[in-house]
Amino acid sequence: MERIRFVGKVISYVVRGGCAVHVLQSHFYEFTETRGESMLPTLAASGDFVYTSKRYKLGRGVEIGDCIVALKPTDPDQRVCKRVTGMPGDIILIDPSMDPKGSNNKNNNSNNKSDDTTKISSINDDKINESFNKYIKVPEGHCWVTGDNLAHSLDSRTYNSLPLGLIKGKIIAANDFNEPFWGGSKGNFWGFRKIENNYVDEEIISPSIAA
Repeated sequence: MERIRFVGKVISYVVRGGCAVHVLQSHFYEFTETRGESMLPTLAASGDFVYTSKRYKLGRGVEIGDCIVALKPTDPDQRVCKRVTGMPGDIILIDPSMDPKGSNNKNNNSNNKSDDTTKISSINDDKINESFNKYIKVPEGHCWVTGDNLAHSLDSRTYNSLPLGLIKGKIIAANDFNEPFWGGSKGNFWGFRKIENNYVDEEIISPSIAA
């Protein structure tokens, strides 16, 4: 009889623990593995596990520069980790890594808010023709996402703007299990580090004119 009670208690604790984990993962935080090269060097190609805050689910409170986890628009069964590089109303240079001739240009900004309306095209149901539409205006209820490793990322440049409703949360930290438990190259246990918002709002300052 005592044995049956003991087994019953163990099962009860396991079920309660499972329910607690489910509630935690569904409504508060999620701890999942990421794979792929699209977010290098921020996230490793393999071995990184990220902490995702569900506080930002459906895009609530998300800002330019945040790293997010979202359902892939072209395949809702898959999730993607990307960085938000444009919010509703922003004017975006579709591919900041390329100039109009197709060569690399590191001086282009992904968030170009020029009022040159002749270069702006709104998102529609047709595939973006990159040969002509170099800039695009992010529609309401959407954001523009790209990988930090632009050369190896399938992102909004491929599947257009991302509906905010597909965002599952914001990545706030990560562990790299390729690192030792303590004292690795990142200095913390299993390569723990915060994932920072890297957006810098650059201001153009006019040079002062000497009298």
